[in-house]
Parts: sequence; structure tokens; C-alpha cells
Amino acid sequence: MPRTITIDHVTRIEGHAKITIQLNDDGKVADTKFHVTQVRGFEKFVEGRPYYEMPSITARICGICPISHLIASVKACDAIMAVQIPQSARLLRELLHCAQFVQSHALSFFYLSAPDMLLGMDSDPALRNVVGLAQRHPELVKDGIALRKFGQQAIERLAGERIHPSWTVPGGVNKPLSKENRDFILSEIPIAKSVIRRTLKFFKATLDNYKEEIETFGNAPSLYAGLVDCDGHLNFYDGRLLFKDAAGKPIASVTHPIDYQKYMAEADLTSSYLKAPYFKPLGYPDGVYRVGPLARLNIIESCGTPEADAELDEYRQRFGPVAESSYLFHYARLIEALFGVERMEQLLEAPEILAPHVRATAGVNALEGVGIAEAPRGTLIHHYKVDEQGAILWANLIIATGHNNLAINRSIKQVAEHFVDGNQLKEGMLNRVSAVVRAYDPCLSCSTHAIGVPAMLIELRSPHGELLDQIQQD
Repeated sequence: MPRTITIDHVTRIEGHAKITIQLNDDGKVADTKFHVTQVRGFEKFVEGRPYYEMPSITARICGICPISHLIASVKACDAIMAVQIPQSARLLRELLHCAQFVQSHALSFFYLSAPDMLLGMDSDPALRNVVGLAQRHPELVKDGIALRKFGQQAIERLAGERIHPSWTVPGGVNKPLSKENRDFILSEIPIAKSVIRRTLKFFKATLDNYKEEIETFGNAPSLYAGLVDCDGHLNFYDGRLLFKDAAGKPIASVTHPIDYQKYMAEADLTSSYLKAPYFKPLGYPDGVYRVGPLARLNIIESCGTPEADAELDEYRQRFGPVAESSYLFHYARLIEALFGVERMEQLLEAPEILAPHVRATAGVNALEGVGIAEAPRGTLIHHYKVDEQGAILWANLIIATGHNNLAINRSIKQVAEHFVDGNQLKEGMLNRVSAVVRAYDPCLSCSTHAIGVPAMLIELRSPHGELLDQIQQD
């Protein structure tokens, strides 16, 4: 008789989601669904607000990655003002964003996913958490705290506040960087590098223990998307939006941010409040693509910093030029953290970084603006339309976790089909289903903004799972 397994709460992620696993008569997995069960109304309640308030409003979407929303939002506002911001402001914004990546990647790796990877997928769930990790690997946990502290302190030194800072504004930033703060951040760089080096060495030593997970954690071919600079290097702040296919061949490139609409569209799902973006030329649901650390390392030519490039070379020697397994998001995340610290050092040593002119001013010169940046979890798009007075008429936010929605669903199904046996259930089986979600490091509070989605669907099924009737309300 068909049965359903429900993981009511996917733990160690930001936000609220559940997973349903449908079993057939033989106890094998027939289907799975990833349900994002929360909804937020940011796209609607910003309507009528002045465009220049958007950075401070949308930063409140998330307490983990507010800087990413600030960056995408101010870039959309720059477009509405039709200004070119000072070079010093551009460098400072990028510096701030790199610090954000370092602290966010540290949170994801050390606090959320390391218990699975370092204690074991089948370990005691009462101990499979950061407290249990501290008991078994205290030095590693101290390193995680130190790395996140480094990123957060750098944000505070730059922007005056660690969370929701008002420093990043349309037209640039509102205050230059002082020499004292520049020197303080630079003095902490060696410590941050040493932490990441140790963590990479530790993590790479565990890979042989997880060969089965690497082979089955969402390793189906997909497209990949992210920003690259003019030299094909990794860039979190700016660049062209590049799509590559499963073989690593470029298939689309977006130079002007507003042209993203030619290649991306969003589908509504009846089982989730999270929309499902897809690559428009391939249509829904075939146009599955992935964003985030794994995707970024698959689309770039190189990182552009020496230590990160050396790690990237080793990564590609192990898993090829296009790494498919979503388990490797964790590996890619550590390489990006190393790049983030190295890039911060480059920016802090740039002559323009202490320049006093850091903001351009203007009014409404365009009625539409798009800002695209890379968030730790992937490509982030803010798209605004305003009236002549600059009031928001319409806003659309396409969040990194949304881009990955279709891929997450496919990954869950693959993991469940491989590990879950309905006739002999074990906790570790279900933990692996949740763990593949954690590999994407989803931020669900960021991602669910559309009101009225999904449509309500009520199904009446027989004891054998046959659909007898249904009611759908749009």
C-alpha cells in the first residue's frame, strides 16, 4: 500500500521547509517534493516607497546576507539614477561584499553542514550539531568562529554596523574608508587565510569517506550560471551573467543587466511558496540551472588570486572541469572563502581604496533599474520600476535559492531513490535527504516574496494512491 514519509522540518537551514517522500507498494521511492512553507511580502509592501529607501528595506529580508541585498539594490538604484559611481566606491562595495561572503560561507560550512561531514551522516542526531562538533573537533569549531568573526568585524570596520548597515547607498557609499580601519582589516588577513588553509586540508581528507554521497548528491547534468569579469575571473560584485551547459560550453551571456529577462523566467509551483526560475530558451521544466559556489567554479576560467587558483586546479584535477555533484558545494564554498580573503587583501592595497570621493548624486533619470550581484548562495537580481517621482511601482526579486529550486527538487529525489528504503527505515537515510538541501545552503526567508503563490490544491486519493478528485483555487 502506498505510503508517505514526511520530513516536517529540514533542519540547519535558514527558513522553513519540509520534504515529502512518496513510496510505492514495494516501499521504494516513487516521488518527492520540496515544500517551502513560508511566504513574505517584500515585493508588494515596497510599492509606493521611494527608490532610495529600497537598499535599507530589502536588507531586512535577511540577517545572514543583508550585504548582498544592499549591493544588488544599490546597483538597481544606480541604474535608476543613471550614474557611474566613483571607482573608490566600487572598490569599497566589492570589499564589503567579499567580507560578507567570508562570514556567510563560514556559517554554512562550520555551523550548518560540518556536523554531517565531520561526525557522519549516520551519527547520533542528538550530537550531530555544532555542540557535538565542538566536543569532537574543538579546534575546528574555534576556527569557524574566528573566520566568521573576521568577516563580521571587517563589515563593521567598513560600514559601521555588522548587520543592516546604512553605509552602502545609491550612488556609492556614504563615508570613505579610514587608514586605521584599512590597516586593522589588513592585519587580520593572515589569520583568516591560515584558518581556511587548515579547513581545506581537513575537509579534503574526508572526501574518501563520502564517495557514495558525492556520486548521488544531485550529480545530474544541469546548466550553470553566475557572474564573471572581463577576463573570465570570479567576481562577486559585478560582471556579465554567463550561462554554461553541462559540458562547460557557454550558451548565453548577459552584459546589460536588464537583458536577464531574455534568458530567465519563473514558474509557480503548487507545492511550494518558492518560485522556480528556469533558463527560458529551454523552457520549463527542462531549463534547470544551478547557481552558487559549485556553479561559479564551473563557469569561471580562474579565480584570479594565487592561493584560490591553486586550490581550484586541485579541485578540477579531482572532479574535472565541470563538477556535477551538489555535495561539492561545500568544497567550492571553502575555495571561494579563500578567494574572498585574498581579494580583500588586493582591494585594501589598491591606491584608490582611501580616496575621499565615494558618492555620486542624481535624481530619477530612468524609470527602470536592474541590479545583479553574486550572493553567497548564488546570483541575486533586484529589478525595480518607478514613477517620475521615484516611487516604486513594481519590484521583482529573484533570489539565489530560487534559481536552485528545480535543482534542489531533483537532488532530493535522486538522494531519496538511492538511500531511502521504506521497508527498513533508518534515521541516516532521511538525514541524507536533508543534507543534500543543506549543500545548497538555502536561504528561504530571502526567497519567498510572491503573495498568492502557490494556488491551493486539494486532492482526494484512494487507499492505493489513485487520484479520485481534486479542487484547485488560483
